[in-house]
Amino acid sequence: MLALPIGSLEQHGLHLPLDTDTRIAVELGRRLSLARTDVVVAPPVSYGASGEHAGFAGTLLVNHAVLADFLVELIRSARASFSGVVLISAHGGNHEALSQVRQRCRADGEVAVIWSAIVRGGDAHAGRSETSLMLAIDPSVVRMELSEAGCTDPLPELMPRLRAEGVRPISSNGVLGDPQGASAAEGELMLAAMTDDLTRVLDARWPDARQRA
Repeated sequence: MLALPIGSLEQHGLHLPLDTDTRIAVELGRRLSLARTDVVVAPPVSYGASGEHAGFAGTLLVNHAVLADFLVELIRSARASFSGVVLISAHGGNHEALSQVRQRCRADGEVAVIWSAIVRGGDAHAGRSETSLMLAIDPSVVRMELSEAGCTDPLPELMPRLRAEGVRPISSNGVLGDPQGASAAEGELMLAAMTDDLTRVLDARWPDARQRA
């Protein structure tokens, strides 16, 4: 089985790296491969649909249609070598592209699971949740001395404006949340919970895979 991490290259405030989402997706793929010996992790898709962050320096992006086409082609190419594919996305902005991929895979009869990393009760972007995750994954790339709070309104309230206007009019520093209080211990708990969820999803789809490995 092939696991394909999908991230983005976009601003995450001043304190987190541009490839934060990609690093999280790769780490989840790595942990999945430890939980299931039949999983092989592919190199990540490091560019995502990040139009909402286009007003910030360093953000490189593709549109939803391009990302969906690319992912569908990868899934099709994997059929010769793998029994199935799981897409592990750690960038919420990829949602529309992933929905397109799901619909096309169903129509084509492709064997694929599409899974997105979600922190239950977490903040939206570059706040405590993602900062904690990065402190657990690689604290050397987190610059807490540069961290600062951004817009802390609940994400459901922000979504209409985010879709219509992007991040900058809502948060000039690009942060949606507050990084203060983040810790590696909290990040480890989040990673463990997401890995458990991802593993359960695969167990439900391919229940006998580990016995065959």
